[in-house]
Amino acid sequence: MNPLPLLTIGATLLAGVLGVIGVHHWSRGRAQRQALVERMAQTGLPAALPGRRRRFAAVDRRVRRTRYGRRLERRIKATGLDVTPGEYVVYAVLVLLVVYVVVAAVLTPYFGVLAALAGAWGANAFLTWQQQKRTEAFINQLPELTRVLANATQAGLALRTALAMAAEELDDPAGQELGIVADQLAVGQSLDDALGELGDRLPSRELIVLVTTLILANRAGGQVVSSLRNLTQTLEERKETRREVTTMLSQIKVTALAVPLLGFGFLLMINTMTPGALDEMTGSLTGQIATLIAIGLYTVGGLLIRRMSRIQV
Repeated sequence: MNPLPLLTIGATLLAGVLGVIGVHHWSRGRAQRQALVERMAQTGLPAALPGRRRRFAAVDRRVRRTRYGRRLERRIKATGLDVTPGEYVVYAVLVLLVVYVVVAAVLTPYFGVLAALAGAWGANAFLTWQQQKRTEAFINQLPELTRVLANATQAGLALRTALAMAAEELDDPAGQELGIVADQLAVGQSLDDALGELGDRLPSRELIVLVTTLILANRAGGQVVSSLRNLTQTLEERKETRREVTTMLSQIKVTALAVPLLGFGFLLMINTMTPGALDEMTGSLTGQIATLIAIGLYTVGGLLIRRMSRIQV
């Protein structure tokens, strides 16, 4: 007797049962959500939070349970990106797969693996770059921030009220970050802890000076207005100095980026001039080791150039 028809019938029945169970759970969840929305509407609360609909909710829940997910969530908050840890992980994996397929098709599968590993490092470097970019934007707003705080405190407002007012008047990222501080103060968190968390999210020398000045003024009193005025002038001078240094070092930064790109260009040129040369080169252990050494030398060269061009202002 042929068991294939019985297996087909059994699989069909199982799929039907699972489908009915899924529809039942979906309808029950939808009814519960509707009831929750109605209760929130009766109490005057908003029925839904503003913002876009989040994707990959199941993946996000699993990622958040891990230590890496919690650390990733803190880093994403510091960057200001509107993405959840689960979305970031899914997007990063998809990009790595695309990079592997493209590089493996253009060069060799061996270079595809190396490109995927470089892409994994690049995903982490992207978050670092976004955090640094946000920190730089916040530093550029510090003179305006201290000026607003000085004017508010001179008008007789409390420091907590001045921070809330600055959050409304300034653009992002300063407005958003100060809004977080104002919300923390509104729920009873101390000023020292709220400003300390702000310094942890956006680490910089200028912000540390501002946070220390505000904390000391809040604890011991004193001339807050004069301190903020002097700090505003100092931050304006540092802002101009940082801009001049960035302009002077722009050529060196381009060189640091061009060094590894030249190596990749040489690989494309070799593969175009002699088809199959890269397959032969990476087909042996000696060729693979030599390739890793060459990539390491290019990487070290680029890092050394960037290190020599790094000037702390």
